[in-house]
Amino acid sequence: MSSPRLQEFLDSNRVSYDTMTHPHAFTAQETATRAHLDRHAMAKTVMVRLDGHLAMAVLPSDEWLDVAKLRQASGAREVALCSESDFKDRFPECEVGAMPPFGNLYRMDVYAAESLADDGRIAFNAGNHRELMRMGWDDFERLVHPHVVQMSRQ
Repeated sequence: MSSPRLQEFLDSNRVSYDTMTHPHAFTAQETATRAHLDRHAMAKTVMVRLDGHLAMAVLPSDEWLDVAKLRQASGAREVALCSESDFKDRFPECEVGAMPPFGNLYRMDVYAAESLADDGRIAFNAGNHRELMRMGWDDFERLVHPHVVQMSRQ
């Protein structure tokens, strides 16, 4: 079942979204393949520390996070990738590594790659490794208020 916190948030904001189940998958690229989605439309959430504060870097599954670009875009002095132990307690209703890119629900900033807007829709893990949600990019941007930046490379 998808994250109850996320579902309640989307429903209370009257956002249209689709929920899809797929065979168990751990990586965003694997999820896209198993759900028969374009890998560029499937978002992955990379947890980072920006000057010691947890944040989400959200980018297409077929792109790589460029830490130097994120440092420049965020204005942070230090950017570090997080290990699972750094953040697993922040998402109690989610499986580790399957948290949705809604940092606003967890009191953290979200940095989203500009290229995510290309398709007009965004797909992402719904809190577990067997279900994803898909919604319009405009709704995602309106609800999450991400910092939309150039921070990835192919």
